[in-house]
Amino acid sequence: MSGLLPKALTEVIDELGHLPGVGARTAERYAYYLLRARPTIANKLASSLEKLHTDVKSCPVTFALIDASQEVSPLYSNPGRDKTLIAVVEEPLDIVALERTGQYHGTYHVLGGALSPIDGVGPEQLHIPELIERIKNDNVQELIIATNASVEGESTALFLQKYIRDENIEIKMSRLARGIPVGVDLEYADQITLGHALEGRRIL
Repeated sequence: MSGLLPKALTEVIDELGHLPGVGARTAERYAYYLLRARPTIANKLASSLEKLHTDVKSCPVTFALIDASQEVSPLYSNPGRDKTLIAVVEEPLDIVALERTGQYHGTYHVLGGALSPIDGVGPEQLHIPELIERIKNDNVQELIIATNASVEGESTALFLQKYIRDENIEIKMSRLARGIPVGVDLEYADQITLGHALEGRRIL
């Protein structure tokens, strides 16, 4: 494509093409749209991207995404949340999906992924020691293991069960019910399905 289009446009197409799920043709359409649109649209997009790494950080307790000005996640510090109940999820966006159901009032713990030896993700890459510390410090009574209904998610759930039992921690553990189809990540599941999954969670 070099020489066929202006360099600045080609660079935008190339960068957009690095995004997951964005192919070459889609990247071209996005870049051309931004070129034709009012400059303010591109400027706002550029400004928001610049703030992405400076104004967003991980909560040191739950590992949820929070504003850089916040010390901990509001979903943890809010006195209305039940600290004795933790939903363990793989990624921060999974929290958004569960919150949309309006049926969960506990706290969260983001593992930061799922076990996947083929991708080089082992237990040491996940926030499991921090979870154990929270269980002890907050006198947690129940863990809802809300990992995705995938091979990696199931493996992670089984590992967590064994890890916690090997630590001789007495705690109720449950898993989201099978209302979520296999292969569908939490962030893409609809609210009704997630609501049923929360209500029908089973004891492990």
